[in-house]
Amino acid sequence: MIRRIEHLGIAVQDIQASNALFEKLLNTAPYKMEVVEREGVMTSFFQLGESKVELLQATHPDSPIAKYLEKNKQGIHHIALDVDDIYAEMARLEKEGFVLLSNEPKPGADGKIIVFLHPKSTNGVLIELCQDTKN
Repeated sequence: MIRRIEHLGIAVQDIQASNALFEKLLNTAPYKMEVVEREGVMTSFFQLGESKVELLQATHPDSPIAKYLEKNKQGIHHIALDVDDIYAEMARLEKEGFVLLSNEPKPGADGKIIVFLHPKSTNGVLIELCQDTKN
């Protein structure tokens, strides 16, 4: 079951400058920065009530975020939905005709396992399903 919007992912060119900007905007400091090597991304998280804002900066030119920024400006990259059972949601959404970008969840940032839905099946919006590994 989808429980809530977990976070909004925002692609940025310079995570330090963006941290400073979002710290002023949100009036709070990021609670965590983390590199996810296999995705080639540096992340920074801001907590806002039950939801979060995640800033994403590429760590190498072949990463998905670098490729995204080549085609697009900085801005919303994805919407992440918190789920209680990622496998059940993957099966349900596939049955409903949505296209998954991978057949198995993979480790993501902030203690989550994640899988993305192809934007072609979600009106152009990259959707991430994420489940806390502490569940």
